[in-house]
Amino acid sequence: MAEVAIPQLGLVLLVGVSGSGKSTFARQHFAPYEVISSDYCRGLVSNDETDQTATVDAFDVLHYIVGTRLRRGLLTVVDATNVQSTARAELVKLGKEHDVMVDAIVLDVPEAIAAERNVSRSDRDFGAHVVRRQARELRKSSGRMRREGFRRVHVLKGVDEVAAATIVREPSWNDRRHLTGPFDVIGDVHGCATELGALLTLLGFELELDGSGRAVGARHPEGRTAVFVGDLVDRGPDTPAVLRLVMGMVAAGTALCVSGNHEVKLVRALKGAQVQVSHGLEASLAQLAEESEEFRAEVLRFMEGLISHFVLDGGRLVVAHAGLKEEYHGRASGRVRSFALYGDTTGETDEYGLPVRYPWARDYRGTAVVAYGHTPVPTAEWVNNTICLDTGVVFGGALTALRYPEREIVDVPAEQEWYEPIRPLAPTTGSREPLVLDHADVGGTQFIETALAGRVKVPQENAAAALEVMSRFAVDPRWLVYLPPTMSPAPASTEEGLLEHPS
Repeated sequence: MAEVAIPQLGLVLLVGVSGSGKSTFARQHFAPYEVISSDYCRGLVSNDETDQTATVDAFDVLHYIVGTRLRRGLLTVVDATNVQSTARAELVKLGKEHDVMVDAIVLDVPEAIAAERNVSRSDRDFGAHVVRRQARELRKSSGRMRREGFRRVHVLKGVDEVAAATIVREPSWNDRRHLTGPFDVIGDVHGCATELGALLTLLGFELELDGSGRAVGARHPEGRTAVFVGDLVDRGPDTPAVLRLVMGMVAAGTALCVSGNHEVKLVRALKGAQVQVSHGLEASLAQLAEESEEFRAEVLRFMEGLISHFVLDGGRLVVAHAGLKEEYHGRASGRVRSFALYGDTTGETDEYGLPVRYPWARDYRGTAVVAYGHTPVPTAEWVNNTICLDTGVVFGGALTALRYPEREIVDVPAEQEWYEPIRPLAPTTGSREPLVLDHADVGGTQFIETALAGRVKVPQENAAAALEVMSRFAVDPRWLVYLPPTMSPAPASTEEGLLEHPS
């Protein structure tokens, strides 16, 4: 019996000549709404599923439906011949645009059987030459199908193998919704082993030591799980000790860890790639050089196996190194991984020569808590249900954890400044009242994320003109007790003693 493992959230293409049994296969293994058939779409636009003149319009409709389902996070199966590489390429592109994995299931049955089936079907009025042409096209392109962007290409050879196949839906590696915690999410450690041990102890974990007195694991008596946001390495005094402890916890199931950008760069360096040895990488390489070859191999395997983000607690908690906007939660693509590792930038640099990060958290409106690190902040503060836990321990700040679901912040101070930051960790002008407008919020060039037009750039001169008008006629909306939906009078309230009261 052939077991076909497909992505639980993804796109599946059925591939085969007319009469190979794709529609029967789809009905047996998938729910009706999961299958989008080219014949059905042809009928939608022409009232005739066999009208070949409607094919272009039919596939326009098919692509629209597939894209909408993928955007909504639904497994989608395309029932079409898909024997041409160009037809498959359009669907693979659609899957990539929605950051989902794409699989192909090829039903490879003898041409004679497919032709015989077509003869017995009243909705098929073409001859065996059509099947031969489709089979020829499939043979011509099947050799390169595995290089067309599919995660996997499953080939079922013969009628018996097609009939005996079973479908298994695999959750993505980042889908850990079944893990409900409680969790302790820990910010960027950057080789600060002493502070990590102190924070775990403060959180209630009991450290496990080896014969040499080194921490090689930790367990919580109440079953809590630590979740590390990445950047365990570089800059700090003892990267090997941090890795030894975290690797032991992950192996024992008492911790989870996502990759940070510093792990990615260290992996490349350990594998001999030409990388710029900067931003603390030199410290990790020197420290690991003092360890055994066996330990370095374990470290490399561990870091190579780290994924971009986790979706936890039924989708209510997301952990990614640099954060993750809502439409990327649970998705899998190079674009998602890049955002999770590096965040998003405006393409500009600040006065310190560092990239200006796009403030994605300011626009976040998701229901899931997003815990992340990457960009050091003086203190961990909530912004639209997101929280940055990198409080710069290696720069002399603190190592911070979020206790979830309690939403409690726990931290320990750094023993010292282990690495001088390029950009000052603490703000230079002091804090401000939360309801006082800061010119930096609206001045200069702004980048606004919109639902319909994507990212919109507001040049500095336009922002200045808008600010001049708004400063004459407007106030900060947060100062208003009630903001009417329009400038026209609102209906009188039914609440006793109140003229206006929004229901």
